[in-house]
Amino acid sequence: MAAGFNSREYPISSKRLPLDNDPNSKITEFLRNCKDDQLLLLTKFYRDRIEQAIEGVARLCLIFAACDHSGVKESHKVNEMADNGNPADCSKLLLDLVIEKGSRALRVMWESFVEMHRGLPKLEKILRELRTLGPDAFVYMNIPQGLSEIPSHLKDLQQKHKETLWVQTETLRVNTILIKEKVKIFQLVDRYAELMVISHVRDRRLVEHELLARGRDHEEWREKLLRKELEKIRTDQLFQSSFSQRKSKSGNSAAVSGVPGIGKTTMVQKIVYDWATGKIYPHFQFVFSFKFRDLNTINGRINLRNLILFFYPYFGNILGELWKNPEGLLFIFDGLDEFKDTIDFADNRRNTEPHSMCTDPEFWCKVSDIVYSLIQHKLLPGCSVLVTSRPTALHLLEKAEISVRAEILGFVGDERKEYFNKFFEDQTVAAAVFKHVEENEILYTMCYNPSYCSILALSLGPFFTQRDRKQQQVPKTITQLYSYYIYNILKNHGREIENPRDVLLKLGEMAYTGVSKKKIVFGNGDLIEYDLQPSQFLSGFLMELLERDDSAQSVVYTFPHLTIQEFVSALTQFLTPDPGDIGKLLSEAHSKEDGRFEICLRFVAGLSSPQSARPLEEFLGPFLHQTTCRVIDWVKEKVEGQIGNTETQTGKRKLLNTFHYLFESQNKALAQNTVGSVKTLSFSELRLTPIDCAVLSHVIGLCDTIKHLNLRQCYIQCEGLQRLGPVLHKCQELSLRGNKVGDSGVKLLSAALRNPECKIQKLDLDVNALTDSCAEDLASALSTNHSLIDLNLGYNKLGDSGVKRLSVALRNPDCKIQKLHLFGNALTDSCAEDLASALSTNRSLIHLNLGRNNLGDSGVKRLSVALRNPDCKIQKLHLKDNALADSCAEDLASALIKRKLLKIGRLFGEYNLSPLEIR
Repeated sequence: MAAGFNSREYPISSKRLPLDNDPNSKITEFLRNCKDDQLLLLTKFYRDRIEQAIEGVARLCLIFAACDHSGVKESHKVNEMADNGNPADCSKLLLDLVIEKGSRALRVMWESFVEMHRGLPKLEKILRELRTLGPDAFVYMNIPQGLSEIPSHLKDLQQKHKETLWVQTETLRVNTILIKEKVKIFQLVDRYAELMVISHVRDRRLVEHELLARGRDHEEWREKLLRKELEKIRTDQLFQSSFSQRKSKSGNSAAVSGVPGIGKTTMVQKIVYDWATGKIYPHFQFVFSFKFRDLNTINGRINLRNLILFFYPYFGNILGELWKNPEGLLFIFDGLDEFKDTIDFADNRRNTEPHSMCTDPEFWCKVSDIVYSLIQHKLLPGCSVLVTSRPTALHLLEKAEISVRAEILGFVGDERKEYFNKFFEDQTVAAAVFKHVEENEILYTMCYNPSYCSILALSLGPFFTQRDRKQQQVPKTITQLYSYYIYNILKNHGREIENPRDVLLKLGEMAYTGVSKKKIVFGNGDLIEYDLQPSQFLSGFLMELLERDDSAQSVVYTFPHLTIQEFVSALTQFLTPDPGDIGKLLSEAHSKEDGRFEICLRFVAGLSSPQSARPLEEFLGPFLHQTTCRVIDWVKEKVEGQIGNTETQTGKRKLLNTFHYLFESQNKALAQNTVGSVKTLSFSELRLTPIDCAVLSHVIGLCDTIKHLNLRQCYIQCEGLQRLGPVLHKCQELSLRGNKVGDSGVKLLSAALRNPECKIQKLDLDVNALTDSCAEDLASALSTNHSLIDLNLGYNKLGDSGVKRLSVALRNPDCKIQKLHLFGNALTDSCAEDLASALSTNRSLIHLNLGRNNLGDSGVKRLSVALRNPDCKIQKLHLKDNALADSCAEDLASALIKRKLLKIGRLFGEYNLSPLEIR
């Protein structure tokens, strides 16, 4: 909570709130009819969500002031904690104190929620649920969390099952690139890093390359999180909690989605481990976990009994006892996107066709029918089901009876650093690797995904542990990073095969076909088609998804990550002895509207760079020079063809992609030949991620003629602006409208303005959430900068104190500002004296826009004194919408008569007024 909170801004009565007049009459009536014990149950049931909903809300102090009259005397504790900037602790303390003081305080708190909920999405969601459920809410809250004790004759079986699951889940297998240790084994609790999981998921078909699209969405999710719209959910809250969207007595089903490598399977392993060790879900007597990739090996019909016995044979004939208490059962199905069969929950035929209905655990049917019936509560109604999936398969669950839909966002903030600390035993190496990643914005942005973190750690680790590696060679682009990843595989596995180049060429051809067809899983038939033999060398690139001794045909292969498949498919273009018309091949791939080749093409451009090619050529032999030249020509052609085509959003996106090609190529001469003479770059209204900003910074750094950089409404925020910081001083006109760069962003811009080589003449910063906190830095920059003549600070919150600080800079004789826009900045007559002083002494300012403020007649009278000063150079003044009356007209008229060149525009409209008209 911000210091200096003014309680007058949010008036909440300390008495019982007059909720009779509240438009939310249903929720008001519901709360009024709640008994004291019900109100306590309500608070405890929704407690976690309430804490998130009111976290950081300035009005918390007022809730306490209201509750204080109902018996809570510790309000000062909340105020103190709020002033110290601990919003999470503050909201927890509120609930602790209110619950402690009893029913009267509880009622005041809930009534306060009703009055203040507008503009607080999480709180609105809770109240909306209660309004919809009404009295039925307590039915679901009273679902017993601790079920009847397990029968004595099942206790030994339960213990055996827990011990089995404990053994299966206590260790974590991590793939390496070492020949002696292809897989390292770690204790799960030592290696597991908590992931950010949110209780909401957006179900949509991805238009772009899945990983890239989700990467951009990740930035959007973070933005929503900052706006307090997303609710965090723990894995122990997936069932029988207030997060359930569907309230049901017949059981709960939860779906957790996440992009490849985000940690879905590891999260499932942790859930099973925690249940087996008694940490979560004590009300579940038995947990059965399945992977869809394993279920793919089951052909024909099967019943639930035999399905369980297939994976857990020690249950024998006891399963019939378990069916009697389905509420004590949890079924987990991991990886819906990998299932070979389609489960269509919108297909009504399942409810009418006998062979598709599965209501009995002894009924023989397809595996898909069993999964469908469990999720829909037709089989063992009362049991709970957890399903995980990639986003691309979420549409299959649209019509499913899902109570909780959650999404794994991955690592946030310090969780990234924690991963590297756990990955490396040597904390010195961990710190060095993370520091390198953190300093490289592209690598750092990748680290929300644990799989990317693993690739980074495996590839970068040797640079900080081997003496023969120089740190200046550490990879900086994604292509260089993956080159060293493959290099380490070749170094440790290359001796196992005579011709690694030939094998990688074939593997790359298979990978390229897979990218083309959006195929990530390959069978033995695919290996045969491309003349590949399973080997220890090949296993360095491919992982076996299934290893079943009873059926060799069930073994399928996949690359450790989709981006590795894309890299190998790009690499094959440089290994083929006859590249043919590679330019045509690349253009066809570039033309795919769904972006399936987008990452692959970045790798192709990157592999044309000697820095990326050199490590691989050590084991694979030289890349074909002809191919490298053609790739460079193709990149040049694409950049030049797109540079002037940015009128549409599609055109801007394509230009940005070509800039990514330039960045990956690290070809300074190519970049200067293509963009070196560019004068204008416009990406307005195109959402730019920090990665995009870093790429843009690289390109602008090689451009000596850039004049106008238009990034209006690109939502780059301070993080993106930080990536652009080193090159901003090169632009003459910089448009940053609507980017929410905030006060911290202005600090970065001020540094650019103070740069002796700064060329910025026009700077547009309107609608950027600026406050008076940034005014000192801005004033300092204006006092020293000699290029800036036009500054737009409109629609911010500088206030009187901010403008007073700017006025100091305006009085500085070195200030060169000619046009200053301060419209919509909550200015009053309090700053008029300082502005008037600045206008009387400034020798450059000729245009001042003060519209949409609240200067009033008294403020304008003070300004008029300065306007009559012969030293004042103002020629045009905008005062529209300033609460002016006729009492200031005489003063303005006097100034107009005194100053022949002065025009007062937009006083009451879009026209200039003569002295006579003002009178």
